[in-house]
Amino acid sequence: MPLLLMGARQTGKTYLLQEFCKSRFEKNLYINLEESRDHASFFEDTLNPEDILRRIEAYRGEKISIENTVIFFDEIQVSERAIASLKYFNESEKGYRIVCAGSLLGVQLNRLAASFPVGKVSLEQLFPMDFEEFLLAVGEELLVADIRDGFEKMRPLNEALHRKALQLYRTYLCSGGMPQAILEFMAKNRDMVLYDRSIHQNIIYAYLADMAKYTTGTQAVKTSQVYNSIPAQLAKENKKFMYKLVHDKAKKEGYESAIEWLIQSGMLLKAIRIDLPQAPLLAYQKPNFFKLYLSDVGLLTALCKFNFGEILLETSLIYRGVLTENYVAQTFKRAGHDLLYWESNAQAEVDFLLNLNGSIIPVEVKAADNTASKSLQSYRERYRPDHAIRVSAKNFGFVNGIKAIPLYAVHCIGL
Repeated sequence: MPLLLMGARQTGKTYLLQEFCKSRFEKNLYINLEESRDHASFFEDTLNPEDILRRIEAYRGEKISIENTVIFFDEIQVSERAIASLKYFNESEKGYRIVCAGSLLGVQLNRLAASFPVGKVSLEQLFPMDFEEFLLAVGEELLVADIRDGFEKMRPLNEALHRKALQLYRTYLCSGGMPQAILEFMAKNRDMVLYDRSIHQNIIYAYLADMAKYTTGTQAVKTSQVYNSIPAQLAKENKKFMYKLVHDKAKKEGYESAIEWLIQSGMLLKAIRIDLPQAPLLAYQKPNFFKLYLSDVGLLTALCKFNFGEILLETSLIYRGVLTENYVAQTFKRAGHDLLYWESNAQAEVDFLLNLNGSIIPVEVKAADNTASKSLQSYRERYRPDHAIRVSAKNFGFVNGIKAIPLYAVHCIGL
């Protein structure tokens, strides 16, 4: 069955699949459909795999050995017919080995909802690297093991390790999980003073370019306005999305499709309000009340133009509310959780609700070690959950029905 790897631009899809192809197959054939119109033309008037492969062979001037070759169609979103052809590659008795990747596949597949070859393609989603993957990438395997052990046993880490993990977490708020950004961190010997901040800015420019390239003129303006409004949306105490922060005359009907495009593209994440925390949670959602987060906290740091020094040294608290909740949201999304939150008459709010082993668990997020909260207490008194989770700068612990999870261990929740 063909593999189709989805994800936002710059998450490492091409590199990951190229390494996979090189390590698992004797031969591999890479075809980027965006680089040349000639490549996309192979699918123009046929979906028959044999015809398509014959054209590729003639174009390249060499025969393709189907038995020991994997074919990688990159940027497949530029050709709807190429996507449609995957059904026929799957159904062929010749055993074609096909992998594909695309940066805006979520948008494209939504348009192809009626004709997409459901059940004929293996769909996988690639997200920015979470904090645990960041630690592994920078050689902190032993710390990863200690964090896992602390979570599983609800036992506090050694205080020195706790401080080290928190400092690395703050570094992650600066770098985020984009592979190129982490490579830059490693190339500069983990010194954020030397870090080239243009890495993030260039990714943001690429996202804005995609908005202009793959949407109409008016839609491009609206998508970029929504994207650029996220820092202001998250800086509020109540982070519910407000159209007036996009534009003073913006309304739902004018911007709804722009928001959906950004979500489907993987550039934004959406958390929906739940009024009644009962299973199934999605049955009690209020779609008109939602929050939006960036797909990567490092990009949010860049978009907000935060100073790295203030984050690493905690000399200013202005960044905390903006970055911390976004970090938790992207981590939960990476782990496969639905992004949902609870609110009661604008009087109380719990940041996230998770369905863990059949129980609905409230998760409160605190940027520091000040963990007082009337909202979580109100929720617990009303709904009596098995336990609650409080994410903060405090060490592991389990007291009075509340699990204390350090900010650096969010990736352990629900796995």
